[in-house]
Amino acid sequence: MGNGRNLPAGWVTTSLGEMFDFQGGGTPSKKVPDYWDGKIPWASVKDIKQKYLSETIDSITDSGLKNSAANIANPGSLLVLTRIEPGKAAIPKVPIAVNQDCKIASPKGSVDPEWAYYFFIANEREFLNRSSGTTVLGIRLSELKSVPVHLPPLNEQHRIVTKIEELFSELDKGVDSLKTARAQLKTYRQSLLKAAFEGRLTEQWRKDNAEQFESAEALLDRIRGEREVRYQEQLADWEAAVDDWGKQGKPGKKPRKPDAPLFLEGEYQATEKTQRPRKWCRVKVGDVFSVYVGATPSRKKPEFWLGEINWVSSGEVAFCEISETKETISEIGLENTSTRMHPPGTVILAMIGEGKTRGQAAILRTTASHNQNTAAIRVSESGMDPYFLYFYFLYRYEANRRLGSGNNQKALNKKRVMEMDFPLPPVKEQKQIIDIIVSALTQIDELSKTLFGQLERAQSLRQSILKRAFEGKLVPQDPNDEPASELLERIRQEQDEKPAPVRRKRRKQEATADLFDGND
Repeated sequence: MGNGRNLPAGWVTTSLGEMFDFQGGGTPSKKVPDYWDGKIPWASVKDIKQKYLSETIDSITDSGLKNSAANIANPGSLLVLTRIEPGKAAIPKVPIAVNQDCKIASPKGSVDPEWAYYFFIANEREFLNRSSGTTVLGIRLSELKSVPVHLPPLNEQHRIVTKIEELFSELDKGVDSLKTARAQLKTYRQSLLKAAFEGRLTEQWRKDNAEQFESAEALLDRIRGEREVRYQEQLADWEAAVDDWGKQGKPGKKPRKPDAPLFLEGEYQATEKTQRPRKWCRVKVGDVFSVYVGATPSRKKPEFWLGEINWVSSGEVAFCEISETKETISEIGLENTSTRMHPPGTVILAMIGEGKTRGQAAILRTTASHNQNTAAIRVSESGMDPYFLYFYFLYRYEANRRLGSGNNQKALNKKRVMEMDFPLPPVKEQKQIIDIIVSALTQIDELSKTLFGQLERAQSLRQSILKRAFEGKLVPQDPNDEPASELLERIRQEQDEKPAPVRRKRRKQEATADLFDGND
């Protein structure tokens, strides 16, 4: 804010209380329908989002205004929030009623309301520091009035506003360009992934290496054989458990025999209007990999937790690698739930969540169990690089989210995960695709970080412009301007001459027919 020393010529230190009259607001009773949906805009915190305010989400009637503590803010005044986001301001372009979280700041004298608006933006931290509250921040009216102001002459206020808006306009153009560039990077990333999984990125590589790698059909035959061996081993263990039922307890569920992978033959396989190369095939996740849904040990059993076993929650699945988990469970916790341990190289897919979580994937880089909101896909058992399926989930993120169902919360489930299809190239081509994607995404991430840094610098520059403006360093002073001290003196004299306001138990707004045209 500054201490008032070394002020520019013609400036003077005052306070918001000397410069503005403040009026509070109110909310008409929600129990009276006739008070709402009228012709009078009614502003609350959610409306104060930009410099000028012409429309509000809610509106009230004349009777709603008269029978509440709401007041009208006219053009030329400011709306200032005193709760939730203290100090945030807007300039009404039409008469607007306000609720109890707002104050109407009406200039007592010749103060440029746009200059005052920028003053509030520039001193956001000052208002926050003067606020209090445990659950909701709020600033008392006495604190609001006592905020110091370094006031320039009126003509200089106008020049400051003009310069700020000129610089902000240029800054906004730059910010728009940066945001456009970020959006284009996102589009490019999706185009890159689309080309990768249609085989277009490795078209020349296939021509150069046509006879040097195992076909996708041979890969599927090998995966089918390995899964059959694992199934027979699991079946033998289960049958032994059945024989020992009386000694060992229940044997658990009989293992599910894996389905035969789906192989589409032909020169090209067309799926969703895409063309896939010869020697590729389309398979379902559940036909190629073992899929498991996790579980959460009882929170009522402390002995089930804080052990040595990593346990993945859905919130940790965010297109990343997982080397350690936020929570761990114990051996007894693992034994008393249906979750299993999965090896490194397992792909975890989040199945639950309305936000960004559902449809995101992660790769285990450590042995871990997981919760019931995630599916574990054991890619490592196939000998394939888990990044191929991981990147395919990245490409299909939005589409996979739409596969979710449920009335209250959209969700995937084990069946839907197993039925997800994906293109399967030969292993060597998969590795080539992964290398290309990793290289390109690394460059995209670097560019994205650069753009993000430039956006942050733009915001810092915006604050720097405001700081210079309210230190008197943005525009030159004009010795012909009337000093702010004379303006302030006139305001004080006018206030001294005003009769004392009559206090009433309940504030009521006078009729507003002259402000609002027509009937409710």
